[in-house]
Amino acid sequence: MCQCECVSHISRRKTSSSSSSSGKARSQAGKFVNQVGRAETPKEQRSSSDASRRSHRPPQEAATPHAPSPGSRTHHTPIPNMGSGHYFWAILYFASLCSASLANNAKINFREKEKKVLDQILGAGKYDARIRPSGINGTDNKATNVSVNMFLRSISKIDDYKMEYSVQLTFREQWTDERLKFDDIQGRLKYLTLTEANRVWMPDLFFSNEKEGHFHNIIMPNVYIRIFPNGSVLYSIRISLTLACPMNLKLYPLDRQICSLRMASYGWTTNDLVFLWKEGDPVQVVKNLHLPRFTLEKFLTDYCNSKTNTGEYSCLKVDLLFKREFSYYLIQIYIPCCMLVIVSWVSFWLDQGAVPARVSLGVTTLLTMATQTSGINASLPPVSYTKAIDVWTGVCLTFVFGALLEFALVNYASRSGSNKANMHKENMKKKRRDLEQASLDAASDLLDTDSNATFAMKPLVRHPGDPLALEKRLQCEVHMQAPKRPNCCKTWLSKFPTRSKRIDVISRITFPLVFALFNLVYWSTYLFREEEDETF
Repeated sequence: MCQCECVSHISRRKTSSSSSSSGKARSQAGKFVNQVGRAETPKEQRSSSDASRRSHRPPQEAATPHAPSPGSRTHHTPIPNMGSGHYFWAILYFASLCSASLANNAKINFREKEKKVLDQILGAGKYDARIRPSGINGTDNKATNVSVNMFLRSISKIDDYKMEYSVQLTFREQWTDERLKFDDIQGRLKYLTLTEANRVWMPDLFFSNEKEGHFHNIIMPNVYIRIFPNGSVLYSIRISLTLACPMNLKLYPLDRQICSLRMASYGWTTNDLVFLWKEGDPVQVVKNLHLPRFTLEKFLTDYCNSKTNTGEYSCLKVDLLFKREFSYYLIQIYIPCCMLVIVSWVSFWLDQGAVPARVSLGVTTLLTMATQTSGINASLPPVSYTKAIDVWTGVCLTFVFGALLEFALVNYASRSGSNKANMHKENMKKKRRDLEQASLDAASDLLDTDSNATFAMKPLVRHPGDPLALEKRLQCEVHMQAPKRPNCCKTWLSKFPTRSKRIDVISRITFPLVFALFNLVYWSTYLFREEEDETF
């Protein structure tokens, strides 16, 4: 009977403990052990009283066993060992209570718990999002520290003309709000998630060099807020921005540009709110970032606090260092300009009489070079200083224009040379006629005799105007002069009889040499300055 009572009592305890906690199970197990202990006392008393009665029986009754009556049954009532059995049932009962409590914990609805916690910390009259959190270590006289980090997803374009660039990033802020602490249910509720930023206090951060910007709402708004048990708040959002980037184009297209991303507090001063870069890796960049005409070399994080009439405001900035890819400009600008300059030199090898060919070639190359220059300047902003590309296009345009002027000079020299040649021919003809006339006069004078058959003697000294005397004197001067050292340049130029031809020959050598010298100075200067900017 005692065993049956214990089993029924244990079954009733099992059914009643299915909704109780593990603490209650331990207390009930203790109570059950006490009950079992109390139940053992009367049983032991009953067994001792039976033994005493058997000892007080008469001897004859004790010696002669009681004979059973016919038709009657003999009932043997076993006396069990109650001590070990009670401990067994107690252990079994305690194990059943523990398993019930574990099953009860496994059935906890954490979503319901999360809802209750959110209602508890953000309920009406319990949290005011207009009041900023307390400062360091919960003090009200310290500023609220906000840790900032970001992930650069893409950089779509860098516009030289508008001096701006577009970037898409995931922006994150983290701060501590003591009012948002909650019980994490022994570490099982790691954080709470919100999608409405207006439910909690938010830092008044803005991008100071922003031109345009928008959030992403496809398919759902790309924003979330996580509240951790210690009151820490993590705010993350994906945004696209178009930011101003003032550029220095003096070395364009051999330049490097620094574009900044500036973030500052709009209303809270440094006494109330301070932005800090997250320790470790505050700025992350997506792998294989590809830009059409630039390469992101490196980025630097810094602080840029600003002071105004209303106070000092916390500010953070990221400096992105971009290097312009030169291969595009080498193929599209520098090589075509070199080809135009070289084509303009072809006129030096054309005949000076081919006026239409040389004029059309010079004018065509000049107009092409001018069009190339205007196209380059159309993609750049009008600035007050001279750019590296302006020096290149200006010199190339000067060389093309110089080739056209060279033909004009050759044409003028050719026409003036032909006139001088004609005049020289006429002078030579006139002198030849004079010499012939003088020789005839001399011969007639020698054969002239007078009537007395005497020869007329002519004076030995001739007059200065006598052509024969002049010719003799020149021949004497030539023979009397000392031989001069031959000049190789004059000797080589003497092979070309006309002055126009000499100008063409000199231009064939001078123009390429000067252009090569210009290239040497140009590339040495700007590449050296580019290295200086890189080291700086």
